[in-house]
Amino acid sequence: MGTFNIYCDESCHLENDRQQVMIIGAVWCPQDQSRSIAKRIKAIKKKHGLSPTFEIKWIKVSPAKIDFYMDLINYFFEEKELYFRAVIIPDKTKLCHDAFDHDHDTWYYKMYFEMLKVLLYPYDRYRIYLDIKDSRSGTKVSNLHNILSNNTYDFQRQIIERIQHVRSHEVEQVQLADLLIGCVLAANRDQVMSTTKQALVEKLRQLSKYCLTRTTLMRERKMNLLRWQAREVNNGG
Repeated sequence: MGTFNIYCDESCHLENDRQQVMIIGAVWCPQDQSRSIAKRIKAIKKKHGLSPTFEIKWIKVSPAKIDFYMDLINYFFEEKELYFRAVIIPDKTKLCHDAFDHDHDTWYYKMYFEMLKVLLYPYDRYRIYLDIKDSRSGTKVSNLHNILSNNTYDFQRQIIERIQHVRSHEVEQVQLADLLIGCVLAANRDQVMSTTKQALVEKLRQLSKYCLTRTTLMRERKMNLLRWQAREVNNGG
C-alpha cells in the first residue's frame, strides 16, 4: 500500500474560447518522493540561470529557454517515479450538453473523473491537487471528490484522502503537468507552431514512443493518453 500525489491541470477548457482541442492531464508520483522531485525541478531551473520561483508554462516556451525545457522533458523520462496521464478532447464544438442534461461545467468535471479514475487502486491512498481556476471551484471540487469516492466505494474517504486546490506557481509538479499538456495539445492541433515548440513535441514523441494523438494502452503508466470522443446525438434522421 502506498500514498500518491496527483497534480492536475488543463488547457483550453473554457466553453467559448474558440479552441477546438482541450486537454485535461496530471503528473503523479509517490507522496514520499514528491519533495525530492520538486527539488530536482528547481535544480534544473538553477542550472539554466532561472529563479526557483520561475513558473514553468507552455505559453512561456521560447527559443532562449529551449535547453531548459528539453532538460525538463528528459528529467520526466529519467525519473522512474514520475508519471503522466491525459485525456484529449479533439473537438469541443461537437459537444451537445443539452442532449445529455448537463452544462459545460458538469461535463468538465466528468472529464476530470474520466482522467483520474484509471489511476486509482483500492489498496493505495491518493491526494489530488488541482490548479485553482475561479472562486466557484470549491463546490465543484467537493462534488468531484464525492463522485470519485462513490465510484471506488470509498465512502470513508480512505482511498482518496483529499482533493484540494493549489496555486500552480507554488507547485513544481503542476508546472510540469502544464508543460506536458501543452506538448500534447500542440500535437493534436492543426496549427503552425514555433520551431521551438515543435522541437519539444518531437522530443516528447521520441522519448514516449507515442504519436501523442491516439489512445495508449490503459495499463501504460509513464505516458498514458485517452483520446475521448463525444457521443453523437441521434436526431431521428
